[in-house]
Amino acid sequence: MQWIPWEPHHFQGLPRWAIPKPGAVIVTSKSHESPVSLPGGCTEPVEPAVPAAESATIHWTEAGIEQQARWHSQSRQAAPVRIVVGDDRLSADRAYRLVQQGTGILWRGDFQNARQLLSALARRVGRQRQPPRSSAAATFRQHRESRTRQAQLLGLLLVPLASDYSVPLRRAPDVAVACTEAYGVAAGPSVIALRELTGVIGAHEWRHKGVQIPALGARIYPHYGVFSPIRGEYLALVSEAPLPQAVCASGAVAFDVGTGTGVLAAILGHRGVQRVIATDQDRRAVDCARENLSNLNLAGRVEVVETDLFPAGRAALVVCNPPWIPAMPASTLDHAVYDPESNMLRRFLAGLKDHLEPEGEGWLVLSDLAEHLELRSRGELLAMIDESGLVVVDRSGTAPTHRRAGDTGDLLHAARSAEITSLWRLKVR
Repeated sequence: MQWIPWEPHHFQGLPRWAIPKPGAVIVTSKSHESPVSLPGGCTEPVEPAVPAAESATIHWTEAGIEQQARWHSQSRQAAPVRIVVGDDRLSADRAYRLVQQGTGILWRGDFQNARQLLSALARRVGRQRQPPRSSAAATFRQHRESRTRQAQLLGLLLVPLASDYSVPLRRAPDVAVACTEAYGVAAGPSVIALRELTGVIGAHEWRHKGVQIPALGARIYPHYGVFSPIRGEYLALVSEAPLPQAVCASGAVAFDVGTGTGVLAAILGHRGVQRVIATDQDRRAVDCARENLSNLNLAGRVEVVETDLFPAGRAALVVCNPPWIPAMPASTLDHAVYDPESNMLRRFLAGLKDHLEPEGEGWLVLSDLAEHLELRSRGELLAMIDESGLVVVDRSGTAPTHRRAGDTGDLLHAARSAEITSLWRLKVR
């Protein structure tokens, strides 16, 4: 790096706010010769030695000393190419301008002030909303692009984590337990996006507070990275649908494919199904489901298996609540919501026939939100069912009760307000 006095010609073409005051110092890197100004509350911009996508380590200079730390991102966000050190003197407007340029801000001030700054940045990002586009599918793509952009910008406010998961900032909470639950044993000091860390703290609180499930008269405790059953309408469908006679017979078994927290398997066990095998390919979900079923005293009735889709054998009842939206997940945490090209849905339907006992039923829990977003038609769904050698015995549905269904300011309000979640009862043709 090179320290140089600035001259007016260095900043030709830049907006006025980006031009430093006379006497300021600027920093250049050998690999990036364009100068970078140091706004109030920030010091020493940094350029990593290699592009962020190729390295999991970030580097910066602080008080004249070269520093480095492991970059941690569960959401797979690339490490920022340029980093400045910020503290309580940094205004929200200047911070917003920095993140718009793709500059990461490594926070050294008060932790609670950092959270307030994150909220202020979120408000500024939210002001950039655009009107809905001409079609539902185009509006959905616009929504995803906006959310992705928001995540990228807000993910540029960074905080340090010590090797014991402590946060070396004033008024920082104790996040060691929350981080251990989410990430396992620490691999050394790291830097993390504050937005991700607040998500980890929130997940820790949900894990210990739990979600009340009326169908169980008890709580389910979701783990970090496992989809939380906070939308309860589909749980009532599974709780109230008539059980097939085959599953009530002695020795009968039911499968819960893609169990997540284990809530649907727990409902089946609570309804009296004698044996349930619940599956999931995500180790976090398997551990979460086992813990929940043990808490509910159902571990002797429900077995949790780590596998993709179906376990071995056949069942009198096979339940599946696949991701509802046929689109690419943007992060590892999106897989419970987004199912590229309806891949899991197609594989479940295609394999169901070979895993049902005679007179057995498959229960598909699915929202029609994708239909209202013009991402998958009802005809396409029915064709999948037919091509899989299945017939629809019955379908029950319920309207959503979550807050966003009534939010007229939501870009996807038209689709969300018309959404129906259905339980499709299927049999082999």
